[in-house]
Amino acid sequence: MRRLARSALIAIVAASSFGLGACTNRQIDSESTAPAASAPAKAATTIARAPCACAGEVVVDPALLAFLSKARAAHHQADLAEDEKDTKRAIAALTQITSGPLPGGVPPPAEVAEVIADARARLADLESSAGDLDAALREIDAGLAYAVTPTHFRGHLFEIKGIVLERRIAALKEKGDGKGAERVKGEAISAFNEAIEIQNKVIEAALPGAVDAGALPPR
Repeated sequence: MRRLARSALIAIVAASSFGLGACTNRQIDSESTAPAASAPAKAATTIARAPCACAGEVVVDPALLAFLSKARAAHHQADLAEDEKDTKRAIAALTQITSGPLPGGVPPPAEVAEVIADARARLADLESSAGDLDAALREIDAGLAYAVTPTHFRGHLFEIKGIVLERRIAALKEKGDGKGAERVKGEAISAFNEAIEIQNKVIEAALPGAVDAGALPPR
């Protein structure tokens, strides 16, 4: 599930970056470019090569395509490392996404920023699970600098921030610092509340007129 989710995420980013809604008659043939188990990822690898019938030209950004492929490969490397309980190697794999040249200039395009923000969130989760809570919170701050508008990616960063702070609470309790744990508990609650508020905005923007769950009759 984790691997499919990552493949789907980058596929969605790739699809949006190449303007799928604006063109027709795209020819997607990815049999030789991605594993059979990951159809979304296969589409993402070839969609940029498809002809755009409405413009009469090929829609392609080789730098962006390369970046997305690099990100996909790095997430797969991290998956394999996590399978072997090698958190250090998983972190090193994901750092390849957040370092190196970025396509699109400064600031980077939304598609690049979203992939970076998502990688930072995963890095924060891994670093905090390994006990480096300060490094994890730095990753969150760095990710939020890329995800500056109310999107799933910004909300997810706040969700992970709450998880990191939960781990800090546990560490403080182990040290007998009850007051410190209580203070951080408030910060964790605020982070989770921020995540919920952002995701509510995302849902409302995507589904105008959506029914509030609280208004549905009980079953």
